[in-house]
Amino acid sequence: MSKPTLDAIDSKILKYLVKNARMPFLEIARECGISGAAIHQRIRKLHESGVILGSRLVVNPKMLGFDVCAFIGICVQDPMYMMQTMERLKNIPEIVECHFITGTFNILVKLYCLDNEHLMKTIFDGILRIQGISTTQTFISLDESFQRQVKVDFIAPSGN
Repeated sequence: MSKPTLDAIDSKILKYLVKNARMPFLEIARECGISGAAIHQRIRKLHESGVILGSRLVVNPKMLGFDVCAFIGICVQDPMYMMQTMERLKNIPEIVECHFITGTFNILVKLYCLDNEHLMKTIFDGILRIQGISTTQTFISLDESFQRQVKVDFIAPSGN
């Protein structure tokens, strides 16, 4: 898929939406100096081209009782198990992110558990029971210092 062409107005729209996804489109249009119809067209185009994947509500896992955040590096013994492993990992509800990575491990997952006992159960009764996984290494997050979206200010307009 080729990268879409973004101009300065598209970059400005993205900057506002990343900062506040609930910002009214007409307010963004005023800030960008374009009409309400134009803002709707541009945002629709950004969705259709895959630049905008959606908007979401962010929930604080700790406020829901998920006191343990961990990252687990997973080694798959044979590449033929890679996609099957990924599909099985999708069935473990504690896993919230899954990445193919380079280095010592093939896969890195992020998960939230209620406590260390829940984490241990998830590892032993869930992850390690998946055929093809040879080793894992668990990293427990002590605290998340920050989280953010990609910095839209760095987007260089590719049009005009």
